[in-house]
Amino acid sequence: MNPIDAVSAYKKSGGLFDASGDTAASAATGGGDFGSIVKDFLGGAVNSLHEGEKAATAAVSGKADLASVVTAMDNAEIVLTEITAIRDKVISAYQTITSSAI
Repeated sequence: MNPIDAVSAYKKSGGLFDASGDTAASAATGGGDFGSIVKDFLGGAVNSLHEGEKAATAAVSGKADLASVVTAMDNAEIVLTEITAIRDKVISAYQTITSSAI
C-alpha cells in the first residue's frame, strides 16, 4: 500500500488536519516532512483518546447521552487500532531492513 494513498484515505475520514488547515496529504506530497506528518497524526490521536475519556467520565456522572459516548469511544477505538497497525508496520519494516543489511 502506498503511504500517500493511506494518508489521503485517512484525510478523507476526517483526520490529519493541522492548525493552518493544510492536510498531511499535501505535506506527504512535498509540502512538509515525515516528522510533521507523524507529529500531526499522533497529536490528533491523543486528542481523540482524551475525548473518549471525557465522554466516558461524562457518562458515568450522567451528563452525556449514550450516542455521544458511543461515538467518542468508537473514535478512540479506531485511533488505537490505527496506531497499533502503524506500529506493527514500522516494526516489520525495521526487521526487514535489519535482516537485509549485510
